[in-house]
Amino acid sequence: MLSPEQISEFQQQGYLILRGLAGPAFCEQVIAFAQQQLAEQVAPIEFEADLKYPGAPASRTDEGGHTARRLLRAYGRGELLANWATGNAIVPALKQLLGPQAKLSQAHHNCIMTKQPQYSSITGWHRDSRYWSFQRAELVTVWLALRDETVENGCLLVIPGSHKVAIQSQQLDDAQFLRPELEDNQALIRQAVSVPLQQGDVLFFSSNLFHAAGKNQTAQTKYSMVFTYRALDNPPVAGSRSDSLPEVAL
Repeated sequence: MLSPEQISEFQQQGYLILRGLAGPAFCEQVIAFAQQQLAEQVAPIEFEADLKYPGAPASRTDEGGHTARRLLRAYGRGELLANWATGNAIVPALKQLLGPQAKLSQAHHNCIMTKQPQYSSITGWHRDSRYWSFQRAELVTVWLALRDETVENGCLLVIPGSHKVAIQSQQLDDAQFLRPELEDNQALIRQAVSVPLQQGDVLFFSSNLFHAAGKNQTAQTKYSMVFTYRALDNPPVAGSRSDSLPEVAL
């Protein structure tokens, strides 16, 4: 259970780190499962080339074009992942943040991130809620570090408190990333901090928090398991992508 101080920290900063919620044996089991799924090319898989972020191969036919970015639809890949997503390690905190009838969205995140060396890309400053369609941009993402996450292997960077900052449309590019050349955005980005995690740590963060990530500059793939949740009174817009897959009650 979260303390009142932890709840306040999440509300004010837009994110909260809980250390050691998963043990090393579980993390290694998930990594082995992910490696098997990648080796067997079990769809759906998103590739770095699909998004064309800076540093990614230009297409799947280019060198490194089949570098996986994430294994999608993680909840439906088996009990190992589904049990974590709805399990006692994270659900009590989620219910404190979102209410007792929170739900897991299968349409967003719901993945194992597989940030691989050499061809991983840079992710610019964005809010996850940019393309999501819910009544309010107030979802919570839960990010489990399956291996240590550092600046060198592309850990998340966040701008504390930015979930409360009003942004004008001209501050964003066509893909809804912050435009780094603008002075207002530069002032915001200067407030950014890195979020290094150790294996088994969990990061909870608001869907409206600006965050980014660098390339993996190490020789080892960085694995993270990521799910997103909403409050009962914050349903997806009917007919939208956010409404495209069944949700899971916690």
